[in-house]
Amino acid sequence: MSRTFQVTFDADDPIALSRFWAAALGYVNPPPPGRVLEVGEDPFDAWRDFLRELGVPESERNNASAAEDPDGAGPRLFFQRVPEGKTAKNRVHLDVRVATGLEGDQRMAALEAECDRLTALGANRVRRSEPSPPMSSGFIVMTDPEGNEFCVA
Repeated sequence: MSRTFQVTFDADDPIALSRFWAAALGYVNPPPPGRVLEVGEDPFDAWRDFLRELGVPESERNNASAAEDPDGAGPRLFFQRVPEGKTAKNRVHLDVRVATGLEGDQRMAALEAECDRLTALGANRVRRSEPSPPMSSGFIVMTDPEGNEFCVA
């Protein structure tokens, strides 16, 4: 029997990182329990109000955040504040797949376009790996705003 799972990120700023990944993947940041957001309402404003009403100190209102696939197909992403900074390369990373089925120049052009979009959201480009058939179709290594490595593939 298969299991569902979420991917958890340790973070310095969970809200900012969850905003980035929601925009990067076309995910949404969910509202607090029992709350339906109005069109255009910022979910983080709703969370701030919710946590204030619960008596959570302001200093603890950015301890966690999430991003979810609006279609329910992809894994939930959870972001938790940790006291220590990132010190080494990730042992697990995400591949943002935007060029499935494309090859050669067409694939690499699609990867470059996505790299540009993600850079505008706050990601950083690390390096491009050219196609090397049959073992690799090519990819771009990037980091999110807190330095977590991921690939655009």
